[in-house]
Amino acid sequence: MEPPRSFDHAPALPAGRIPAPVRGAALDLAAGPGAGYLYDPALAADRARTLRKSLPGWARVYFAAKSNGFEPVLAHLAEAVDGFEAASLREARSCLAALRSRRPGTGYGSPGGGRIAVSGPGKTPELLAGLARLRAENGADVVVNAESELELHRASAAALAAGTVLPVTLRVNPERVPVSGALVMGGTPGPFGVPEPLVADAVRTALTLPGLDLAGFHVHAVSGNTDAAAHADYVRWCLDWARRTADGLGVDLRVVDVGGGLGVPFEEGDPVFDLEGFGAALGELPDPGVEVVFEPGRWIAAPTGWYAARVTDVKSSYGGRFAVVRGGINHFQLPTSWEIRHPFAVLEGGDPWPAGMPRPAVRGESVTVCGELCTPEDVLARDVRVESLRAGDVLVFPNAGAYGHEFAMPAFLAHPAAPRVTLDSRLP
Repeated sequence: MEPPRSFDHAPALPAGRIPAPVRGAALDLAAGPGAGYLYDPALAADRARTLRKSLPGWARVYFAAKSNGFEPVLAHLAEAVDGFEAASLREARSCLAALRSRRPGTGYGSPGGGRIAVSGPGKTPELLAGLARLRAENGADVVVNAESELELHRASAAALAAGTVLPVTLRVNPERVPVSGALVMGGTPGPFGVPEPLVADAVRTALTLPGLDLAGFHVHAVSGNTDAAAHADYVRWCLDWARRTADGLGVDLRVVDVGGGLGVPFEEGDPVFDLEGFGAALGELPDPGVEVVFEPGRWIAAPTGWYAARVTDVKSSYGGRFAVVRGGINHFQLPTSWEIRHPFAVLEGGDPWPAGMPRPAVRGESVTVCGELCTPEDVLARDVRVESLRAGDVLVFPNAGAYGHEFAMPAFLAHPAAPRVTLDSRLP
């Protein structure tokens, strides 16, 4: 794990860039537990609807629950998506509960209430048995994105034991991925999916196992892509590859899952994904005659969440300035894990400062933001210039609604977990 990239003394975000309801809630949160997350679930649902309306009718939008599994977020999204992508039995159960609780007439998907696609490179027999029971005993519309021949055998055995048949798509690691992105997961050695040269053998296995219904292919090979034209070309390639492969191997192709991979801007000047252009490019394609699944997490949820943390101390050390905050990578590991520059805004602390207590501050200088953990890796931002920052102020990191709370390391040092609060960020 490396520290986030330096901001090279670029300025912090102005406080006005944070919506007023979020600023108020951040100050309240900092005055209580000191740090945590603020989510706008209705905004996440609106983003999902916007994405779906921009895509052709043959597209299906699932939400990747691993990016944000907070129950209020899932409940709102259940009314706006065709289904969910889960990566554990607990996630699958949470997604099923959200789908089952949505209001009549909302959401999309199958008559059974929306589909749950389950991914992951190492599905255990216990996980597959649980998924098969969800299908057999609860009527859940579950499809398994299978990632090896052994996994196919395990899925079939689990289905037969539960007295059902599990739909599967075969996750493929293609030899060539015609697009670049922040995280490329195809065309390179890795644990995800079946390497393309081994696909034919895996398909023959899937077609002969009695507990499986091979419905198609899953090709999730790129993440964090902000080039809409290149991503449209990638989807076009996925559809062409899936059709050619299915026809050549005798697969009744009904589903092509192209993964997520839609990126969001973090910094000023970062490219914004051209959703309108993306939808227009896909609209020019002929109807593929199959369900084409998109399963974004970050694009839907990232802009709908904020991480707020109270500054507990401001320190000087050998010419450096450090703002120490409540929390850190035990709450918000994203900047360090992805080595990204994650901007923040400074809110002046709302509570009166105790009389007689020193209040260290920096003005017009650059600071490095660190958490409270006993490790030098607990860094959220490096070398950010602030106009004024004092102990007791509050830092707010936008774009924290995806891979924030779910991606952290809360057990380290056993500090309190980050609370999560919902709000309406668009109130006047």
